Amino acid sequence: MRRIFQLLLLVAMSCQAALPQNRSINDLRRMFDYDQNAPLDVREVGVINRNGLRIHDITYASPKSGRVTACLVVPTGRGRFAGVVFGHWGYGTRTEFLPEAMLYARAGVVSLLVDDLGVRPAPWRRTAPGTEPEAVRDNFIQSVVDLRRGIDLLRARSDVDPNRIAYVGHSSGAHWGAILSATDRRLKTVVLMAGVPTEATISMESDDPDFVSFRQTTPREQLNNYFRIVSPLDAINYVPHAAPTPLLFQFARFEQYFNEAAMQGYARAASEPKLVLWYDTGHGLNDLRPLIHRANWLQRHIGIRPVAPILRRSLSN
Repeated sequence: MRRIFQLLLLVAMSCQAALPQNRSINDLRRMFDYDQNAPLDVREVGVINRNGLRIHDITYASPKSGRVTACLVVPTGRGRFAGVVFGHWGYGTRTEFLPEAMLYARAGVVSLLVDDLGVRPAPWRRTAPGTEPEAVRDNFIQSVVDLRRGIDLLRARSDVDPNRIAYVGHSSGAHWGAILSATDRRLKTVVLMAGVPTEATISMESDDPDFVSFRQTTPREQLNNYFRIVSPLDAINYVPHAAPTPLLFQFARFEQYFNEAAMQGYARAASEPKLVLWYDTGHGLNDLRPLIHRANWLQRHIGIRPVAPILRRSLSN
């Protein structure tokens, strides 16, 4: 059985290795094209005032399908604030980064946080079984395009400086961010948290039971076809073309979904400028050090106020 898995991995990686020879980065970028002049059609569902900031429950039109459900976290007062678009893990909600966005609001940031396609309310929800590669591909492309539309939304606001917008993504959100780094030059910097270089890395090497089941129950021909269709989306195809956009990689040394060698190869493939940081955490990167390092990086690249004093005050209350 182990030999079969190794053979399947070689098949998948051979499909992936052939990709750069067949499709240029410009070809890949065109998968994420959309009409930037189409109406955003932003609709507010409600607003919460919380300790000197506002959390807006909104939707906006997706260029691909339906509407995007999201939150806007906005500082009080006037300003030409920096902007951050957040991307969550797969099937995540806008709440993953909400505490961080509220912290950044006090540092002068307007943040946009979106719901995953798979958790949006009907009729806008879209799911894709892992054995249907065309649906996986199309949903993935929509996820990236919906985030690009989120950049449009921030840039359209009079209180946001269009030249000070960043992206922060975790897990699947980091995968989308890798594509954004090479596709959307409006971003001043991109933060990639616990990102995976290729679909084959996680599907064929992970010990997670869902991925083990996927490769045990999927015929070889079907796996071959799956990777042929989804490999153009692999993050490692895009990060070599991020320059001049600076990249911050944040990796977990106790990562449960892929190994350290894969993460190191991914980071090496990325263009300069970049910074690679490692933490003694799991996939969630859920302690203060990664957060503070992200905030310091954003302070450097989009000019937010220092977060550490704000964090100390909030922890003391």
